[in-house]
Amino acid sequence: MNASSPAAAPPAHPFPYAVVIGRFQPLHHGHQRLIEQALRVARRVIVVVGSDRQPRSVRNPFTLDERERMVRACLHGQAEQMRVSVAGVGDSPYNDQLWIASLQQAVDRLIAQDGADPAHARVALVGHLKDASSYYLRLFPRWEFVPNEAVQSIHATEVRQLYFDPERRGRIPPDALPEGTASFLAQFAESADYAALVEERAFLDDYRDKYRYAGSEFPPIFTTVDAVVVEAGHILLVQRKFQPGRGAWALPGGFVGQNERLLDAAIRELKEETRLKVPVPVLHGSVKGREVFDAPQRSQRGRTITHAFFFELAHNQWTGLTEVRAADDAAQARWVPLAEFLDMRERMYEDHYFIANHFLGGLGKN
Repeated sequence: MNASSPAAAPPAHPFPYAVVIGRFQPLHHGHQRLIEQALRVARRVIVVVGSDRQPRSVRNPFTLDERERMVRACLHGQAEQMRVSVAGVGDSPYNDQLWIASLQQAVDRLIAQDGADPAHARVALVGHLKDASSYYLRLFPRWEFVPNEAVQSIHATEVRQLYFDPERRGRIPPDALPEGTASFLAQFAESADYAALVEERAFLDDYRDKYRYAGSEFPPIFTTVDAVVVEAGHILLVQRKFQPGRGAWALPGGFVGQNERLLDAAIRELKEETRLKVPVPVLHGSVKGREVFDAPQRSQRGRTITHAFFFELAHNQWTGLTEVRAADDAAQARWVPLAEFLDMRERMYEDHYFIANHFLGGLGKN
């Protein structure tokens, strides 16, 4: 090529693919800027929505479909809509490697659907390293990190605090959020789901005020126990009668008494909530494992560390599953086939699905 020849035009997008990761609970201006940056640097954008298949709570109020609606509402025109794919990935609070693998698989599937080879595709990971909570952006060395400048805007946690405040009834300054998000939140505030979340928020506020240490800057740390009980391919679950998480399914369990050992507390709560017809000495002999679960955000009530015990009961084929009956603060108690349980993530309370799945050998689908 001689000196007078025109230089080749640079490609319209440096990357064929870009990934944006977030919970989008809800989508705010910072999220929108990340997606806009991804659209500038890549031909195709994959928005990975975390905390998929969680029951509604004040921390995770919106479903994957609702968050995809917010994502798509911030896009401009049909061309951008066609360039953006949205994939949901569930949490794995006690196994980062499982979460990483699930996220990589979701992205690889979409790349493969394009007819490209995921192993050789050049992928940008667009994000903002704001604080320790952004550590996940360093967990994907195969992708090239593309930083984005911080945007001065209200954060999702602040939005939820304002939105579910019983006094505000969902009102947020209209310019605080992207138009599509503000419109969605205005509609959602008229729903029964919103009313239930406001009620839960009021309960949690009262709970934290009641149990705050007087005169101390340090909030309390609670200790609880949970029982994972299996028999003949079934797991014993209870349905919660009260807030928080009213109506969700959970492992039998509760708070440790002042004068109790952990296993004794787990058996007491198990018997109180399910009236399980198994003698206490037999339960002691049925313990097959125990583990501590301490994810800082595992409970909305405050920092709560739970000690879980795994009970494997002998099964009598002539009498059937051991009799149970709901009592105490359980609305229902029932034996759930494990195959059914594995599809119950969005109906399980807090991290109880992951606790049970830990003892079940990772059978659950992410």
